[in-house]
Amino acid sequence: MTDDSAAITVTGLTKRYGDHVAVDGVSFDVRRGEAFGILGPNGAGKTTTLEMIEGLRPPDGGEVHVLGLPVWPHPERVQQRIGVQLQTTSLFDRLTARELLVLFAEFYRHPDSAGRAQHALQLVGLESKAETRSRRLSGGQQQRLAIALALVHDPELVFLDEPTTGLDPQARHNLWDVIRKINQVDGKTVILTTHYLEEAEELCDRVAIMDAAHIVALDTPAGLIESLDADARVAWGDEQGEHTIYTKDAQATVHEILDRARDASSRLTELSVRGPSLEDVFLQLTGKEFRE
Repeated sequence: MTDDSAAITVTGLTKRYGDHVAVDGVSFDVRRGEAFGILGPNGAGKTTTLEMIEGLRPPDGGEVHVLGLPVWPHPERVQQRIGVQLQTTSLFDRLTARELLVLFAEFYRHPDSAGRAQHALQLVGLESKAETRSRRLSGGQQQRLAIALALVHDPELVFLDEPTTGLDPQARHNLWDVIRKINQVDGKTVILTTHYLEEAEELCDRVAIMDAAHIVALDTPAGLIESLDADARVAWGDEQGEHTIYTKDAQATVHEILDRARDASSRLTELSVRGPSLEDVFLQLTGKEFRE
């Protein structure tokens, strides 16, 4: 029995490689029209989870329903209705952006492959590069083309696996605008993994944090931050190293740090105060820096 309001329903999803459990009994749902993020350190099980949902890798246990249909054992029914941008995309480097998009639209037997290609180019802002061979596109343009290829057949649900990794800040923000348009204007459900915590805060309605093959937290970015039950993060450096503390009273905490430093004749090398962020949640839950 699946929830009609859910674009994705995952129950007890499990994947093993020999003695290694890559995904261990994961359960969650993604609502229709939602932008849903999955965060986690390397090896947490994010990409394996996506691949099982996308119909690319069979699970060893559990169930996956996408758009009301069971993905396994016949994933091709679902794959016609979803778009997938993989972590690494290999393109025919002698074909132009337009030719690639027409080709992909024809893979899905779309009756107007040229029209869909033009629409996809406009969506990701590549009209001026339509006749440029893919190998001559910049890194940011290639990422936008990869997203256009995932959208060319007008899917109901789009998977984006680390869509902005390796891009400069300007290109990353440009892609954020594209992803917002896909989700908020075109109304498509978006599920993404990312290496950038600020990206998840900016783009996602809800975020699941994975660690060691499990989901350890799932909520809105604001809800996850509120769960820290801290008003501020105070960080300082001295002769003993760098220190961080979460506090409900930032002013009193800063005064105490300064008083202790003065009493010990210790020299502070830095002192900063800021509100809690999704990065703080991630560190608290996993004990790891986000980039490993």
